[in-house]
Amino acid sequence: MVNYDRNASAWTTGAARVGAAEYDLGLRSYMLGIYNYMTLALGISALVAWGTYISGVTASLLTSPIAFVVMLAPLGFVLFMSFRFEKMSYSSLMGTFLAYSAVMGLSLSTIFVAYKVGSVVQVFAITAAAFGALSLYGYTTRRSLSAIGSFLVMGLFGIVIAMLVNIFLQSSALQFGLNVLGLLVFAGLTAWDTQRLKDEYDYVAGDKELMGKASVMGALTLYLDFVNMFQFLLALFGQRNNNN
Repeated sequence: MVNYDRNASAWTTGAARVGAAEYDLGLRSYMLGIYNYMTLALGISALVAWGTYISGVTASLLTSPIAFVVMLAPLGFVLFMSFRFEKMSYSSLMGTFLAYSAVMGLSLSTIFVAYKVGSVVQVFAITAAAFGALSLYGYTTRRSLSAIGSFLVMGLFGIVIAMLVNIFLQSSALQFGLNVLGLLVFAGLTAWDTQRLKDEYDYVAGDKELMGKASVMGALTLYLDFVNMFQFLLALFGQRNNNN
């Protein structure tokens, strides 16, 4: 990601450089680009997930040796984009992001095996509404969320470790608690990441290539917030199929 330093003078610097009205227009265009890329990626993931499921490929994946590869592939894409961000061109980064969303769709296709389709759609709609409200808050609030964000990131690491431990413990009570905490963490991260991306505009404005690349990485960040919120909500409120 682009390095940034959240401080009180950031907005003043950007506004003074291009003028307040032009600055606001550029900021809105930048954020809209992030949301558009995120929406495109979600659409690709949803189509691939549904297509993989109805074609019967998902059932084969669950019993295939490559299931583990499909599960870990999205993480590989994220790490690759994060570490290669500065050296990749905008078009290469965008292509990788779209490929990532398709691979993520393969991984997400298993939710249709575990949960009823109607329930999946309902939870997706709830996630979209919640995400929209939280992101709007992060965009409009004048309160700095940096301290909360640092706390949430630490909480996220704790949840990941606890989930790995629970693979061996198989505790349903612990899993329920982790689902609740995970939902709260990603809800908070949605607001924090939105504010962080908004502040980041000052450091990419005026550089078309850098703005494009930052928009893709911003879309990746919000995409991950959305998908994780969706999965935790589904685990908490989704209706499972009778055979699960």
